[in-house]
Amino acid sequence: MEQVRADGFDEFAAARWSTLLHVARLLTGGDRQRAEDLVQEALVKLWFAWPKIADQAPEAYVRTVLVRLAARSARRRWWGERPVEQLPDRAGPVDVSSAVAERSRLEAALAQLSPRQRAAVVLRYYEDLPEAQVAQALGCPVGTARSHASRGVARLRQILSDAVRPVT
Repeated sequence: MEQVRADGFDEFAAARWSTLLHVARLLTGGDRQRAEDLVQEALVKLWFAWPKIADQAPEAYVRTVLVRLAARSARRRWWGERPVEQLPDRAGPVDVSSAVAERSRLEAALAQLSPRQRAAVVLRYYEDLPEAQVAQALGCPVGTARSHASRGVARLRQILSDAVRPVT
């Protein structure tokens, strides 16, 4: 039974891990630890559904699970300890390339969106999914998914343009 279930799952998980982690990181607003937890939990759910899903669309299934897990985890009030990027006793500033700075800026902006808007923007524009698949992953009508994505992009533009405006 376990061998039948494992056929193809290990290859799928290994091949898609980095992509799933990146999507989860965007869904969590840049929190790498929460993103890793989400991907692991999504892959566990995929493992149990693998015999039914393997020949159909495991990518869509695991993406839907990720979105739902991210939305559910965003509703939690307390996360316990919160890891920080930089320890207080660090020697000096770290040389950060412009690409990393830009990605961090975008992740911070994404973190300010509501979980549904963030999921719609990530799935529609990062994953490049059609609106129907975004709606299916969010569990809502296509018009609602389109609205979440549109409002999310408008909010991102506002957030990112506010950060660039010079102070006079």
